Amino acid sequence: MYKKRIIILVGALAVMLAVCILRLVEMQVLSKSFYREQVDKLRVQSGTFAQVRTLRGRILDRNGKVLATDEPRFWLAISYELSRFLDERVRQSIALTATSKNPDADTSGIEQEFTARLNDLELLINKCAQFGMSREEVILRLQKTNERIWNLRTFLAWARNKPSIEILKKYDRNLNNIPLAEAIEDFEKRYPDPRERLLLIAKVDDIAETRRYWPVVELKTDDDIFAARVEFLNVAGIQVIARGERVYPFGSAAAQTIGWVGTPQQKDKDYFADDRLSSYLDDEVCGREDGVEYVCEPALRGRRGELIYDIDRQLVNRTEARFGDDVRMTIDIELQQKIEQHISDCDFNPNCRSPTAAAVLDAGTGEILALVSLPSFDLNHVRQDYGELVSDACEPLRNRAINKQYPPGSAIKPIILIAGLESGEITAGEVISCPPKRAPQGWPSCWVYLRNNWLCHDSLWTNYARNAIKGSCNIYFSHLADRIDPLVLQNWLFMFGYGHKSSLVARDPSLESRATGNESRDFRQVQGQISNMPAKDTITSFEQVPPLEPSERRWFGIGHGNLRVTPLQVANAMATIARGGVYKPVRLFDYIEPPADDSNGIATEQDANQPKVGKPDKFDNVASVDVGLNITGATLATVYEGMHAVVEEPGGTAYKEFERSLSFFSSRGIRLYGKTGSTTNPEHAWFAGFAKDGAGRTIAIAVTVEGGQQGSSDAAPLARDILEFCVEAGYLGR
Repeated sequence: MYKKRIIILVGALAVMLAVCILRLVEMQVLSKSFYREQVDKLRVQSGTFAQVRTLRGRILDRNGKVLATDEPRFWLAISYELSRFLDERVRQSIALTATSKNPDADTSGIEQEFTARLNDLELLINKCAQFGMSREEVILRLQKTNERIWNLRTFLAWARNKPSIEILKKYDRNLNNIPLAEAIEDFEKRYPDPRERLLLIAKVDDIAETRRYWPVVELKTDDDIFAARVEFLNVAGIQVIARGERVYPFGSAAAQTIGWVGTPQQKDKDYFADDRLSSYLDDEVCGREDGVEYVCEPALRGRRGELIYDIDRQLVNRTEARFGDDVRMTIDIELQQKIEQHISDCDFNPNCRSPTAAAVLDAGTGEILALVSLPSFDLNHVRQDYGELVSDACEPLRNRAINKQYPPGSAIKPIILIAGLESGEITAGEVISCPPKRAPQGWPSCWVYLRNNWLCHDSLWTNYARNAIKGSCNIYFSHLADRIDPLVLQNWLFMFGYGHKSSLVARDPSLESRATGNESRDFRQVQGQISNMPAKDTITSFEQVPPLEPSERRWFGIGHGNLRVTPLQVANAMATIARGGVYKPVRLFDYIEPPADDSNGIATEQDANQPKVGKPDKFDNVASVDVGLNITGATLATVYEGMHAVVEEPGGTAYKEFERSLSFFSSRGIRLYGKTGSTTNPEHAWFAGFAKDGAGRTIAIAVTVEGGQQGSSDAAPLARDILEFCVEAGYLGR
């Protein structure tokens, strides 16, 4: 019996040994076994990850000048572990934590330690003040850091201790969207005892912010960097750190168009939520609406690299960092800067303090050379000054050239004349009389009569088409517009780019694909209005345009009533006339586009005499490509002649302002074409037009001065000087 049991036991052990040997052979011989894979995974999971930072791409102007770039900045940085001793709440929380564990605990040691660390901090503050910042400023920065981290600890203490279900539901349980004030209010309601709240806040000591070094004083020279490293060598709580910072070398020039960077908001974080290496880290920045920094964020941002090590510190995977792409704009930043400085100089411009906008285009290509909006702001300080800027009544953050709409005044009259001539409602030689008397009730009066109380356009010349443009006759254009069918009038305005937005990124397919990502990103723009009522939706086709009441036409004829436009729309309408009736979407980004043919796309007065047929009955959709409007040569010749007379012929509304510069332009083979405008209720002054040299190069321009009394005296001088700057920059002239 006993022997039989021994045999069974030995047999069982042999079987078990055989199984173990087989399993061991499987693990050793079969290198790709399940167990080996699991061990390898465990080794990697127990290893470490290191992410390699990327650099944000640069923003360049058309000539390659850097408008925005990341540069290393060196700072004296103090740890929160040390700066917190300036915060009395921290001292209270430390003492309270000690007594909560042991009511009889002696806190005198804590008080002595706190005082000693505070004295150490005071010495460091005094030393920091030797590097270009006052002691008070250093303390203020440290207090701001302390306040930020205390608020974060308070918020997390609330979130970790039975927060209000109603508040969580209200914000879809997204803690990032819950306002701090609302969280604190609920925290105080649930824990009315301040001592209890302090204890809960003290427990929040596991966040990265409490272990970081926070920049306090910037070290601006190599000598300062060296001196700081020597001064604070092996000093606990303070370091010299390098941080990448977005720098804008041209300061306030084109500020609204370039845009700026700031702390990512929740919607920004959602944009890259599916890409771990593109998602934002706590100390990173992103483009803020709007401007190139925001529109081109996916291209500029790049993607972090990553190094993955296993538990044995062996590199098992490498993902290379992809630096952000450079984005090149069509803006000439030196021209832009010169224009802004000139308009802001009260020695040259009596309206220097009036909000002003200007758009300057290369008519041949549609490229924007300058997009001016004043007042402006310094991009290098916008984050510090944001509160003041956003509350400024003059709205420096708004890009007036594209994101504010105005009644165009008489700057619209060349389009009205084209609509009248092309629709057959008038001929170039037909006279509309402008007698020396006030117009009937409900009609605009002659501005010459209102100013002189006896003179009128009939007293100056025969009031047919070219002279009506030259003298900007309200009687002529109000009566002409009243003849044109409302749909026909609206359609012509629509074809010239009014009443709808023109995408500033759509003409570069590669840029569009990078810049829009998962959402459609473009500049914040207004679309204007070519109807009685504003459109409820974004206009993408003419059928969406609300109706125009017949009685409104007379006011549209002189750029008043409910007609609204942007300066960029006006400049592009002038470029469309200069191109012989070819509409081009404007371009803000520089890329190579093969020419369609050998022509430069600029019509001459000789070309205008050749009739063009096949005029479209309707301009259905917002154009993203060039569209010929098929305006007859005779019509173009009439409009050119009238606009030329405005500037270069005595009696023209802008002649007196341009007279002193006519020899300058003439000697360089440049012909000028323009149209002044002014509005009331609200008052604004306009000049719009174009200048063309003997080689066919053409610059189109629009300037508007808010509060300006007359286009001739307030806007025309600015346009004249801007065109001279364009000559000096080489865009016009021999």
